[in-house]
Amino acid sequence: MDFLPTLWFIIIAVLWIGYLFLEGFDLGVGMLMKVFARGESQRRVLLNTVGPVWDGNEVWLLTAGGATFAAFPYWYASLFSALYLPLVLVLLGLIFRAVAFEYRGKAHRASTRDAWDWAIALGSFTAAFGVGAMLALTTTGLPLNANGDRVGGAFAWFNGYALLGGAAVVMFCLAHALAFVGLKTDGDLRRRAGRALSRWLPLALLPLAAWAAAVVMGGGKAWTWALLAAAATAGAGAWRSARAGREGWTFVLSGLFLLAGASAIFGAAYPNVLPSTLGAEFNLTVLNASSSPYTLRLMSFVAAFGVPLVLAYQAWTYWVFRRRLSETHIPAPHPVSPIV
Repeated sequence: MDFLPTLWFIIIAVLWIGYLFLEGFDLGVGMLMKVFARGESQRRVLLNTVGPVWDGNEVWLLTAGGATFAAFPYWYASLFSALYLPLVLVLLGLIFRAVAFEYRGKAHRASTRDAWDWAIALGSFTAAFGVGAMLALTTTGLPLNANGDRVGGAFAWFNGYALLGGAAVVMFCLAHALAFVGLKTDGDLRRRAGRALSRWLPLALLPLAAWAAAVVMGGGKAWTWALLAAAATAGAGAWRSARAGREGWTFVLSGLFLLAGASAIFGAAYPNVLPSTLGAEFNLTVLNASSSPYTLRLMSFVAAFGVPLVLAYQAWTYWVFRRRLSETHIPAPHPVSPIV
């Protein structure tokens, strides 16, 4: 295989893993607004844990999509046209979620705040499920013909793998968010997050483990089986840390579970970037879906300078906002007089 197409396949895989890691707890916190928080003060604590970083986390999604468009235009065209409907729902979920983050604090009535809370929770769920379904179908296949066009109706993509991938990302986001809340908060939220993780973590990681196992069994190599074993070890370690109340290790090990499991998935799918369920001869690979060598070389030079700057800035942001939060840090709401 040519070096540059393979390199950019790896870079795109890293971008998706980074997105799932960072936006994972972000989307999970959004879903926890309605299924976990008790009362207005706890919802405000949850919002403040991700308030400084949620929009920066979404950059990983935009970069992954942009890199796919530039490095593998045929992959991008086939994937986004075949999954047009679920990706529109993902976009709408992210829009409603972003608007709710900005406008929730400006609401004067509890009913309005509750509506924005639902927008955050449902928008986060829709985005997580849609991204999971898309990535699952990217690694298991879509009904594509020789031109890379989807065969079938608007719901030809809807199958068991789409449901499994959606459930995998939603459940991982919830577990990763509970680990993040245990790491970033204090008081009742911290204690309840620890209890929930120690009880439900294995179940929450199971769909992602099943997705990884299905892909690896379908075409894995020896090193992807090793990654699958590493993911299982990290998941078991995360559960053990959660039961012991070691919040930092729980968060790190849940991230390592994602890293090893997603790496096994992408590694087992390689060299295919989008398999066709109609026949292996219609598969899109790193070679037949990539841009020209000149384009890939230019992108490599730009990424060599831009990516370290973005990583440094994001690391600095997390360092600045590293302190724990509790309900005692949240000021009482105050009315805002309308401008006459």
